[in-house]
Parts: sequence; C-alpha cells; structure tokens
Amino acid sequence: MTETSMEDLPDRVAEAFKGREILLTGGTGFLGKVMVERFLRTMPDVGKIYILVRPKKGKDPKYRLEEIFNSPLFEKVRNLRGLPEIHKKIVAVTGDVSLPGLGLSSDDRKMLCNTINIVYHAAATVRFDELLKRAVILNTRGTKQMLDLAKEMKHLILFAHISTAYCHLEEKVLSEKPYPPPSDPHKLIKCVEWMEDEVVEAMTDKILGDLPNTYAFTKALSESLVEEAMPHIPAIILRPSIIIPIWKEPLPGWTDNINGPTGLLIGAGKGVIRTMYCNQNGYADYLPVDIAVNAILACSWNYIYLKDHEKRVYNLTSSTEFKVSWAEIIERGRRVTEKVPLNGVVWYPGGSMKRSRLLHNICVLFFHMIPAYLIDSLIFLAGHKPIMCRVHRRIQKGFEVFEYYANNQWDFDNSNITQLREKFNAKEKILYQLHGDDMDLDAYFEACIRAARIYVLNEPPETLPAARRHMKVMYWVDVITKILFVVLIIYTLFSWSESFRALLIGG
Repeated sequence: MTETSMEDLPDRVAEAFKGREILLTGGTGFLGKVMVERFLRTMPDVGKIYILVRPKKGKDPKYRLEEIFNSPLFEKVRNLRGLPEIHKKIVAVTGDVSLPGLGLSSDDRKMLCNTINIVYHAAATVRFDELLKRAVILNTRGTKQMLDLAKEMKHLILFAHISTAYCHLEEKVLSEKPYPPPSDPHKLIKCVEWMEDEVVEAMTDKILGDLPNTYAFTKALSESLVEEAMPHIPAIILRPSIIIPIWKEPLPGWTDNINGPTGLLIGAGKGVIRTMYCNQNGYADYLPVDIAVNAILACSWNYIYLKDHEKRVYNLTSSTEFKVSWAEIIERGRRVTEKVPLNGVVWYPGGSMKRSRLLHNICVLFFHMIPAYLIDSLIFLAGHKPIMCRVHRRIQKGFEVFEYYANNQWDFDNSNITQLREKFNAKEKILYQLHGDDMDLDAYFEACIRAARIYVLNEPPETLPAARRHMKVMYWVDVITKILFVVLIIYTLFSWSESFRALLIGG
C-alpha cells in the first residue's frame, strides 16, 4: 500500500472518541498519565477529559496536574499542542475514591452525571502489602461507588474497569470471562467499614484464604461488582498484566516508579541484589505501558464504534507470544548495566537465582546482610546516616511478594485482543500497535535503564563517564574478593583436614 493511500485510510479509533467527554480515575498514576498524554497528543477532537484528583501533601488537584503536565512525559505534547490547549482539554475534579460519595461535591457530581460519556476507572492501591481494610476501601468500595455514579450518568456509553491479569491466581490459565469472587464484596465492604483496623488485620489471613496478598483479593472482588453491574450499564473489564516502561511513544523507557522488572534491574545494577529465590526458567507476563494504552483504546473502540457488546472481558497480555524468563531478564539487565552503569554501584553486578530456599537464605546472609552492616559501619564512621541495612530490609520485604509470583506460573488467553487486531485497517495497525513482533529486547532494556537513570534515580547523562570508571574499579574489587574468598575456603578446608589428621594420629 502506498504512503498516499495509507494516509487516506480512516482512523476509526480516533473517530470513536470524537467529542466524547471522558472521566478518568487514577489519572495521576503511571498508566493514567500515559493515557492522558495519548489522548492529548493523538486525538485533538476528543472532548474534555475530567480527572478525579485528591488533594495531596497540601497541594490542590489543579496544582498536582500542573506538575504532571510540566514533566518530561508531556514534553512532546506541550510542543505539539501548547499548555493553553492542554488546560482547555483537562478538567481537575476534586475527589477521592476512598471517601464516601467519592469525596465529590454535589455540584461536581451533578455535572459529571450530565456530561460524561466514557469512564475509565483505573484508581487503585497497587501495594501488595496494603492493609486489608485500606485495600477494600480503595479497590473494592471505590469501584462500587464508581459504578453507582455511572448508573446516574445520563449519556454513558462505556464504563471500562482497569483490573489486572493477576487477580484470579487459582486459575493457572486465565480465560477472558468473569470468575466467581473469593468472597461477597458487599458483605466485606460493610464489615471493614465498621470494624477497627486491628480487628481486620487480625482476620486478614483467614479472609484471604489461599490468595497471597490484599491486592489480588480486592481486585477480584472489584471485578465481580463490575460483572454484577453489566446488565445495568455498558461495562467492560480490562485485565492488563505487569505494566512496564514505555516502549516507543512518546518517551522510550520512561517510567515513574521502580515496580516490577525495573526495580530488579536497578537493584541488580546497583549491586545490592545478589541472590533471588526463583525458578529461573519461569516467566511472568509483561506489557509496555504504551501498548497497554493502545489495547485500552482498541477495546473501547470495539465496544463503542463496532458495537461488539458480546466481548465484555479482555486479557491485555503478551505471554502467548513472548515468554521472557526471569534468568533472561537478569542476564540482559546485567549486560545493559555493564554498558550503561548506574551511579554509586556498591558491588559489581552479579549473583544468581536459587531454586533452594536454604541456599538463598545463606547467600542473603553473606552477600546482602553482612556487607550491608559493614558498609553502614563505614558510613556511620564517616559521619553520615547509614542506609544499606534499610535498603536491604526493603529488598527483603519486596522478595516476600516477588517469590510467590516467581515460583508459580500462569498463562493467559488473549483471543479477544488477537481477534481485535484483525479488525484494524493498515493505518490503525500502526497507530494502535497491539503486537511486539518488532521488539528488540536489548534495545528496550537499554532504553529502560537510561530512562531510569534520568527520571527515577536523577542521574543525568553527564554522570555516565564517572559511573563507568567506578564500575571498572568495582570489577577488580569483585575479582579480588572472589580470589580471597576461594583462598579462605581452601585454607579453611586445609586447616580442618590437618586438625582431623592430627586428631586421628593422636587417637
């Protein structure tokens, strides 16, 4: 197809959003920011985007959004549209999904009910170790209240609930269909509302049952509420897997957090993660955030424009096509951090994954905790505040969550998404890419590390030469340490054998 004829093809996805008024919760989160940027940059004809924002640390919602729009993520759209145009499109609505009535004023509630066409409910606590009461209030009751609001909306054409592919962990192969909740969400909401925090905490393990954390539990409950509302409102459930940094647009490698593989790469790159209890041949399911946004827009288009109302659940996943093992992530990450080292590396990147918990725990003692105490002692003697033990306590806490997922395996059916690709014309397949056929994993990992240096760790590019020099020093320190360690083991074994022989002769 020629370039001219490609240009002549319609962008029917953008047409589906033309003039639509959108309400987004979770707009200040990682996925939410990228969604907002995408609407502003590629869909100038979309109506206004209303973002539910709570005041935080004394900052009102408008100021919080202003900070976001001045961030590097929005540089391209600022240059393309200009800040005045952004301000015209975005409306900050003061609210909080954890509060009764969503914390909305009566005027704002009335305005939303009279205005909104599409709702994207993405607000949630993503902390796996969140207290059960808070997780239920935010994730489950918050969803219930958003559904109640949606039922009052006079012009609603779509309510899209952003769930997670990892919320029905009892299913080793997750299909694109609703599943029974692990508990009655209505009863649980009422219970946690009147029970004291300490009482809920004491009952948490019993309430969770076989589920490993409050995140999976409350997201499963939320899905059941959306399914329950489907006969009354036009609703769909979207289940993205582990959302990772931007692949292509608008800023390759960008992220605003250290969750998931990014945290592993940074921890390993800094030399503070030396061992992991993990099935190295296992794999998780990842989705670059820009592809996740493409999938959300495509599913919305399928419901709104193509009027395919039969498909109500979509797994936004990749492992049917890409299976990147934990070992491969670490190995590729090691190669990248040797090429693009981080500042202040405390040990040359290395270590390994262990299938034996006992061996892992021994390595934690020798390669995590003992070095942390030694380094903290030196830091303290130099007159500074020790940090390494605190860092390793946080790593250990993260391992408690990670180990469950790293030593279990799930797969996902994403037939609805693969079928959706076939409905795109040639232009839409490019604009809303839903595949990773052209992904260069090494180039992507390098983009992630470079972006993490700048936007997460505040390590500008001009610090790279010094980081490379430091990495060379740490390499030789690592070599010398290993040699000394081998010598120590040989000497110890020799001493034991001499003592044993002397004991036999003496006997």
